[in-house]
Amino acid sequence: MGKYFGTDGFRGHAGSELTAFHAFQTGRFLGDYFRKKHNGEAAKIVIGKDTRRSSYMYENALAAGICSSGSDAYLLHVTTTPCVSYITRTEHFDCGVMISASHNPFFDNGLKLMNEDGEKMEDSFIEKLEAYIDSDLLSIPYVTDEAVGKTIDFYNGRNRYIGYLTTLATRSFENYRVGLDCSNGSAWMIARAVFDALGAKTYVINAEPDGTNVNRKCGSTHLESLKAYVKENRLDVGFAFDGDADRCLAVDENGNEVNGDKIMYICAKWMKQKNQLTNDTVVTTIMSNFGLYKALDALDIRYEKTGVGDRFVYENMKENGHVLGGEQSGHIIFRKYGHTGDGMITAIKLMSVMIDTNMPLSTLAAPCEMYPQVMKNVEVDDKELTLADPAVKAAVQECTDSLGDTGRVLLRASGTEPVLRVMSEAGTFDSCERQVNYIIDAMRKSGHLRKIR
Repeated sequence: MGKYFGTDGFRGHAGSELTAFHAFQTGRFLGDYFRKKHNGEAAKIVIGKDTRRSSYMYENALAAGICSSGSDAYLLHVTTTPCVSYITRTEHFDCGVMISASHNPFFDNGLKLMNEDGEKMEDSFIEKLEAYIDSDLLSIPYVTDEAVGKTIDFYNGRNRYIGYLTTLATRSFENYRVGLDCSNGSAWMIARAVFDALGAKTYVINAEPDGTNVNRKCGSTHLESLKAYVKENRLDVGFAFDGDADRCLAVDENGNEVNGDKIMYICAKWMKQKNQLTNDTVVTTIMSNFGLYKALDALDIRYEKTGVGDRFVYENMKENGHVLGGEQSGHIIFRKYGHTGDGMITAIKLMSVMIDTNMPLSTLAAPCEMYPQVMKNVEVDDKELTLADPAVKAAVQECTDSLGDTGRVLLRASGTEPVLRVMSEAGTFDSCERQVNYIIDAMRKSGHLRKIR
């Protein structure tokens, strides 16, 4: 993790932690860097944004920076992160930028950078960009006359992405009543267009963005309204997206949540039956539920665990040739079809399983039972020293041994705070609570604990 850019881009409070000047500097660097790679010819950089009020400010600042460095900015306008990824790699752009803070409230925003393959930008590139942000702005010269870059309206790119999505369904969605919670974000136009084109009877909520209501009590982080909507309207299924639509969670016909772990289980089972699950392996993060692993074991499907973040999931998939992976939060990657989590592709693939099997979502998800989970955040004097403390390690091992194959414990460090996250999954919440408290007590006795958050 760099000074400004984390695992999912440069994110912070709009106007203070992330300013328009930061976006301008980023545009300056991108325009100059890729122009040099073209021996002085203008590079092509594509920009998308979500519905936050500040996204328009950053779009203009990025474009100004790019053009003032002699490259061209192509504007997709309001669209999804996976759309930017798809257009970047298929339309041969030098890089892509998505302006979004994903599932965060409207007052946050972010810059997500993608390489020419539509993948998250390499760390080595980010290091150079961060060095420039902290340097003299004039270290990159301003171009003049006909060398000034162009800003090009590229809204047709969204239509190409929509067209691509409609090719991924195995059958028509005719006769299925589908609810879509667009989170007042990037999916507010695209989602309905796709499901209407595929023949579904489409019901849409939270598709009236006003610049400040993105993710507000809606979308993949707040499923309550979609659950009620599905039940009230007797829909077959509901899908909830986040602000930039790279996540998708589902609601079954009874109004029950189907999280990312259950979605991966359903799709992995179906793909294996179709001989489409390369290596018979699913890539998860360490935060996936123990119940997913038990369900995959029953299907003789292997799994790998990465650090938290869809970036690490994708890197593992690419390195090892795996085709399905994701997070419990709904970042699901179907690597044959996209290079990032894509909420629309996830919804389409889940619909395809329902139609192909002729089973309701509740039946498909039932074998994957989520284990009760308890997680507490504790502030400590030193994360590394605490993790290395023999008494703390012994407590973790004792809990692990006592659970055996009936659960698990996990102790991991926060990437940004002096905090350790203590988590347990077991057959009951009481058991989880006991395991977590036992480990925290070991930290307290060893003198590392400051407070429980």
